[in-house]
Amino acid sequence: MKENFDRAFDLTVMRFEGGAAYTNDPDDPGGETKYGISKRANPDVDILNLTKAAAKEIYRHRYWNPIGGDEMPYPWDVIVFDTAVNLGVSRSLGFKAEVSSPAEYHLERLAYYMRLVAKRPVMVKFFRGWAKRVVQLWQETRT
Repeated sequence: MKENFDRAFDLTVMRFEGGAAYTNDPDDPGGETKYGISKRANPDVDILNLTKAAAKEIYRHRYWNPIGGDEMPYPWDVIVFDTAVNLGVSRSLGFKAEVSSPAEYHLERLAYYMRLVAKRPVMVKFFRGWAKRVVQLWQETRT
């Protein structure tokens, strides 16, 4: 829903994505990251000097609008947005098309992370954080 963009941003970006913290983990395929905006996915953005206001605009135009966040009912809007930020718009919408409830969506997302780690074992260091994120998102959005 339109009024949920700020709620989704605060939960996803400021809580799960680390807010204003700048990172450049060599094992993270996203590379440089700030406000959850990665250099790999956004090569046109000056990550180091990114402001919160600029990050919000990027999220609205590159993630929220493409998933149809304004038209999606709660909690789907927040759940699909969080997944789009973490795994991409196409994958987030693909998961939604495959399931009938938010609980199934969260399970599908966890299964995806397990398959990812099986393919790329170096990613295991991120698994606990991903799983914790999904559980916290489920707790935050239960209606």
